[in-house]
Amino acid sequence: MKSKKTLVIIAFGITCIAIIINLLKKDLWDVNEELLKEEVLSIGHSVETINLLDVTPFDWDVVYSFEPYTPKDTIYETVGYKWGTISETVNEGMNQIVFLKDGKVVCYLYGYPENSGYGISFKYGSNMLNVKNDLSFQVERSDSVVYLRK
Repeated sequence: MKSKKTLVIIAFGITCIAIIINLLKKDLWDVNEELLKEEVLSIGHSVETINLLDVTPFDWDVVYSFEPYTPKDTIYETVGYKWGTISETVNEGMNQIVFLKDGKVVCYLYGYPENSGYGISFKYGSNMLNVKNDLSFQVERSDSVVYLRK
C-alpha cells in the first residue's frame, strides 16, 4: 500500500514539474527577439550604419514592419497564419516587426523602444523587406535607446 502511495506522489511530482517547465519554455520568436536585442544593444558607439543581417543572430528570409494601428487580422493575413498572442500597436512610437523563415515566424518585436532599449524603424509604405533589398540602417542613439532607422 505504501509503495502505491509513493508512486502516486512521484507521478504527481513529475507531472507538476513537466507543467512548470512547459510554462517557462519560451517560444522561438521570443528567444530570437532577446538575441536580437542583445545584438542591437552591443553595437559599438562608433558604428553609424549597419546591415540588418549583421544584427539578426537567426536565419530569416522576409521581415514585415507594420504601421501603427495595423489590425491583428491584417498582420495574420499578411504573415499567412495566426501564431501566439500578438497585440495591436496603440501609438506611432511602437514597433511591430515580424521576421519569417520559410513562411514561419522566427522573431517578433513588439512594443516601445524606450521599454526594450532598442527600436527598428522602416520606411512606412513598404511593409516588407527580403534579403535582396537594401538592408542598411542608420544607427542612432537617444538617451538609453539604440535605434536602427531606414
